[in-house]
Amino acid sequence: MTVLPVVRLCDIRETALDVQEVVAALADDASGGLTLFVGAVRDHDGGKDVTGLEYSAHPSALDRLRDVCDEVAEEYGVRALAAVHRTGTLRIGDAAVIVATATAHRGDAFEASRALIDRLKQTVPIWKHQVFADGTDEWVGTP
Repeated sequence: MTVLPVVRLCDIRETALDVQEVVAALADDASGGLTLFVGAVRDHDGGKDVTGLEYSAHPSALDRLRDVCDEVAEEYGVRALAAVHRTGTLRIGDAAVIVATATAHRGDAFEASRALIDRLKQTVPIWKHQVFADGTDEWVGTP
């Protein structure tokens, strides 16, 4: 029997994110629950129309993302976990981040996925530069 690592997919990339890739990475016969969260670029923020955005990542971001994945996997008894974040220029509707966890029971999967996305957003140094329809712009998540 082959034992797969718990963290199956952990990446920061400039190419489009694929939900099917994430789900396939978490295939696990012993898991009864898999939860998936897809964060997409929306057309508004703070009462303003967003026309586009760009994500930038600090060189340490992937290492920090791996740490977060490992922490959540251990804390929640996760059997399989994936987290991918996009960088570069994105359009409205594009997937910006996908996280997923597989656990023996659904409740644990929901809790683990929520912890994963919340910790990623709080601690991984990835910054969003939003451009608004009125010509203004805003940086989000910068130190």
